[in-house]
Amino acid sequence: MNPTFVAVALSLVSAVAYASAAVAQERLAVRSAGAGTLRLLAQGAWWWSVTLNAAGALLHVAALKYGTLTLVQPLGALTLVAAVPLGARVAGRRVSAVEWRGTALTLTGLAALLVTASGTAPDEVLSLPQAIAVAGTTAAVIGALTRGARPGLRHATAAGFASGVASALTQTVTVAATDPSDAPLSARVVVVALLVAAFAAGGLMLAQTAYQGGLGAPLAVVTLANPLAAAVIGLSLLGERLQGGAAGLLLALAGASVAAWGVVTLSRSAPEPVMATDDRLATAADARLDGLTDDDHPVAAVLALGPNGATHEPSLMPRQTGSGHLTSR
Repeated sequence: MNPTFVAVALSLVSAVAYASAAVAQERLAVRSAGAGTLRLLAQGAWWWSVTLNAAGALLHVAALKYGTLTLVQPLGALTLVAAVPLGARVAGRRVSAVEWRGTALTLTGLAALLVTASGTAPDEVLSLPQAIAVAGTTAAVIGALTRGARPGLRHATAAGFASGVASALTQTVTVAATDPSDAPLSARVVVVALLVAAFAAGGLMLAQTAYQGGLGAPLAVVTLANPLAAAVIGLSLLGERLQGGAAGLLLALAGASVAAWGVVTLSRSAPEPVMATDDRLATAADARLDGLTDDDHPVAAVLALGPNGATHEPSLMPRQTGSGHLTSR
């Protein structure tokens, strides 16, 4: 079977799993406003969302086995696309014209990238010295971006770089560990796996810090910086090439620009809020948004349904006498 087709299919299912998990977490936060963490752990819906997140991550790792970094990483934006209809359905509303426009732009741009980035399954991986050099350089860049800076776009850029490098290192671990000519637990696999864990955790923390000033612009920056970092590594160190020569490069740049426009549009889109007088609903919405801010996945902005995103299902709202905060982790 064509490896590009397998990588795209796995990336698509991964995006749907991530988006579904975020929708489930958002709905759970609405229904359980004010509930403690231990009570949350006792609910099957929470574990279902965790399972979906884990499935999305495993599918993404599998996609990196069959597709190049320049192909798989940009397809992460499909999570935003999948979140649009799912989030709208949960909110009991129609997809807005702005969201349709952002979805169309993102899909058009990704289609252009798909044409130019398609190729054989990856066979080159980072050597241990290369992996360490990439990790050290990225750590220095992240330190420079975040030094003395207030939470904002620089932290979002650092988060995207950290996540992109984590994916590049993950591909090295995946390909090397499944190579029959190499030991599954070689020194390179173990060391790079530790680097993956460090950069994945660092990316999560940096993204949460960036979102303190709002989700819209930081969300777009994280989503775009991630594939940029991965593409630089793939093209410069792993021998990945774009199809079509100079024409293919121009098509890829055009596709990347259109996809970026779509991501920014989706990141900034939000339904018009509806006036409400029920303080209990406002409290639940605040708790829900607190939970989304702590979420590590960028669909949070698409799922920020406004102060009354759940007013269509008032029967699902628990009665609360005071405010409370809920985190999804």
